Amino acid sequence: MKNPLPAAFTARMQALLQDEYEAFIASYEEAASHGLRINPLKLAPADFLSLSPFSLEPVEWCPNGFCYREGDRPGKHPYHAAGLYYLQEPSAMSPAEALEALPGETVLDLCAAPGGKTTQLAAAMKGSGLLIANEIHPSRVKALSENVERLGITNAIVTNETPERLAERFPLFFDRILVDAPCSGEGMFRKLPEAVAEWTPEKVTECHLMQLDILDAASAMLKPGGTLVYSTCTFAPLENEQSLAAFLQRHPEFDMIPLPSADSYSPGEPKWADPSLQDVSLAARLWPHKLRGEGHFVAKLRKSAETDTAELSRSRPKKKAKPASFAGKKEAVAIWQSFVREALPNLGDLYADDSALLLFGDQLYYTPRPGLDLDGLRINRAGLHLGTLKKNRLEPSHALALAVCAEAAARVASFSAADPDLIRYLKGEALSREGEAGWTLVCVDGFPIGWGKQADGQLKNHYPKGLRWL
Repeated sequence: MKNPLPAAFTARMQALLQDEYEAFIASYEEAASHGLRINPLKLAPADFLSLSPFSLEPVEWCPNGFCYREGDRPGKHPYHAAGLYYLQEPSAMSPAEALEALPGETVLDLCAAPGGKTTQLAAAMKGSGLLIANEIHPSRVKALSENVERLGITNAIVTNETPERLAERFPLFFDRILVDAPCSGEGMFRKLPEAVAEWTPEKVTECHLMQLDILDAASAMLKPGGTLVYSTCTFAPLENEQSLAAFLQRHPEFDMIPLPSADSYSPGEPKWADPSLQDVSLAARLWPHKLRGEGHFVAKLRKSAETDTAELSRSRPKKKAKPASFAGKKEAVAIWQSFVREALPNLGDLYADDSALLLFGDQLYYTPRPGLDLDGLRINRAGLHLGTLKKNRLEPSHALALAVCAEAAARVASFSAADPDLIRYLKGEALSREGEAGWTLVCVDGFPIGWGKQADGQLKNHYPKGLRWL
């Protein structure tokens, strides 16, 4: 490690772990684990394994998760640009897996950037239902939105709000909520040396107080009978068992429930919080000396289905959500339909609900929940970005390319992952190529990676400038 571990941290861990401390501290001399999670919105894990150029080993608690070797560089492979997988530390795959989101549900990822857990929830929802991914920090919401786009997610709205503002807008609204809370980051010390430099005992206390506020807001947004998962990437009992115990004491309508089992999980420790709350042991601690991954804490709770009707009345929004009205909507619908007929004739019924089309300026979106009241909220992505309206035409978005399958397109330019022309495309170069004129879906081994426009023996490059390979 570049930075020695803080003395206050090691003293506390030695007192907590006692006989296990030597094994724990020795884990910091080992290399951090590297993981990727296959995107089932694009392909099944077995199909990816048949074409993967990487050496992969399964992650015990995530069926789509795998560890890869230190020397592999999956972030520099065209399959990454096509959204076939997400790079994610193995332990970080545990919270979204624990939430067990289902297709058709209404789900909130409250502290979502950079998007690993959001994309994992979206995969579980299989494109059906509503997923709101929120990030309070404007500087981090861009990465969240880009990852939602890259993995071809169609049913997500990305917001940039405080938990309190969302709670005002969405009382008793969500079936499931994930709170992967801001924390002191102790579990990432081995992976991120900068986390060591930024750690102080005061930061642990600050995070604990912040976590309680976030959990209160999450409680207000969860439906009766709904499920809440709370997680951190820290070892501090104040941020884990004690935050959990304080929340349970403030919210007796919640009960702890068991997590999906994993042999490598260790139970939460009631003695590190309130020994009278023995159900805290149903939480899980992921220790780096006991599994292949970094430090994590995960707890799963269920809200009582019995809710006071007066509370429901007080919590109901004062105004009904109604479909937004946008100038030029009729023209936008016609332009979209014309583009589909010309470029995506085999799209079928996907994105065919005209009421779900939203026009913001010249940007056209397809919302997963028509009529949802988003007025006054900071919205980074209102659903699937379809494209930009030009004069009587649509310039399709990169998000649309990654959300459709090659079979939907009228024209496809397909390359193997090793083809030099594909690398030239990813660098932003035009390609010499014959073909029918018009918008063309560029694919790597059959998986869409972006748009090109065929004309005069050339495939003009429309790969986004900000994503181009150097």
